[in-house]
Amino acid sequence: MSDAAIQLQDVSKRFRLAHHPVATLKGAVASFWKRRFEDLWALKSLSLEVPRGQTLAVVGRNGSGKSTLLGLIGRIYLPTAGHIEIHGRVAALLELGAGFHPDLTGEQNVLLNGVILGMRERDVRKSLDDIIHFAELEKFRDAPLRSYSAGMTMRLGFAVAVFTDPQILLIDEVLAVGDQAFQAKCLREIQRFQESGRTIVFVSHDLDTVRRVSGRAIWLHEGALRADGDPEAVVKEYLSATA
Repeated sequence: MSDAAIQLQDVSKRFRLAHHPVATLKGAVASFWKRRFEDLWALKSLSLEVPRGQTLAVVGRNGSGKSTLLGLIGRIYLPTAGHIEIHGRVAALLELGAGFHPDLTGEQNVLLNGVILGMRERDVRKSLDDIIHFAELEKFRDAPLRSYSAGMTMRLGFAVAVFTDPQILLIDEVLAVGDQAFQAKCLREIQRFQESGRTIVFVSHDLDTVRRVSGRAIWLHEGALRADGDPEAVVKEYLSATA
């Protein structure tokens, strides 16, 4: 068995953007055969291997391909070119409220999301009280998600992700939402994941967290890999180039 949890070989991802603004139905019909498209290459020939048990931080400016990388690892996107292998069950916190339904209660969303992440319903039910308690939402478990604040939604999403016991955890900036006390709780849970040999890939603009939490960092710039290695060295190179 490979020691890698995540393997990407020459992976590129293209998004095709259509440019055909029209104001009327007649204009839409007339422009149907004249649509113009722009190809946006979010990732370009990226090769990357993440060993089991490693915590990898991804840094870069907005639009550099960081979230696209996590989306490919989480199988939200398919690569335009290249090959991806994932070894282990993935839980992803890629967008606030992703996978949740606004009209369902917090408890109902936990049950739904747990099953989506691969758990059996009876196992999710066994963990239900612990998930709600971890998220500090006991008073709101029967309230619809649309009534939750951004911080409450983040707490619920993080709790579901960690209690579904994934081998690979993907985190995209969601820890920037919420109060410091809960962020500290999340970081303690991430440390527990690290100690149990799980793989973590996270995107963050908080470079102090990158230095403190990760064992390795990569810097993406315009979809390409610019640096890979020790977090302190990668952060220093990134800051020097963006100063």
